[in-house]
Amino acid sequence: MMKKLLVATLLAAAYSVTYAAGETITVYKDKNCGCCEGWVDHLRESGFKVKAINHDDMSAIKKKFNVPESMGSCHTAVVDKSGQVIEGHVPAAAINKLIARPSVKGVAAPGMPMNSPGMGKLDGNLITYDFTGKSFSRD
Repeated sequence: MMKKLLVATLLAAAYSVTYAAGETITVYKDKNCGCCEGWVDHLRESGFKVKAINHDDMSAIKKKFNVPESMGSCHTAVVDKSGQVIEGHVPAAAINKLIARPSVKGVAAPGMPMNSPGMGKLDGNLITYDFTGKSFSRD
């Protein structure tokens, strides 16, 4: 029984990663922001196709995609296929989890955490939140 559960868990995890591989994500960012470029690189290295768009009014983008004010960061991204929103330096693993859960409308790594892709090294303590404020992932 335990062996079947382990196999099912591994297959589900593999499906989640496979499902997200190759997904296109549109990133809205400030053209002068180096950490945004670092995050875009992280997404590409993780297998996502990225369309990066420089935008002069990021507050308008955040408003357009209903990013909660308390969850703001320096860039906003959208999974093209599902319309799900990613705010800030969310790691690829959390994005894969997001894509596997279409009922979740958006996730955020509020602010500019030093232990996040594009800002620094992941240390297992970065908490990503869904747009309702609930903890979504720890990476």
